[in-house]
Amino acid sequence: MNYIHLGNDVSVFERDTVGIFDLEKTSVKKNVNEFLAVQQKNGKIYYCSLDMPKSFILTQNKTYISNVSVLTLRKRLLNT
Repeated sequence: MNYIHLGNDVSVFERDTVGIFDLEKTSVKKNVNEFLAVQQKNGKIYYCSLDMPKSFILTQNKTYISNVSVLTLRKRLLNT
């Protein structure tokens, strides 16, 4: 089983990852903000770090907010 390291001590199974998104580029869209708000309300958001968030990672069960860039996460995914 391959993992993707999202920052700090947080990793997720590669197979559970639905998508990796740039927070700055996608958060300007109303539907993304609404989705993240619903996830937050339902307790399905997990913050990997208190640092400035750069990406969000959607898995089958949770949405992770990470300070690691999409480019770095993509490289980690390709190197697994």
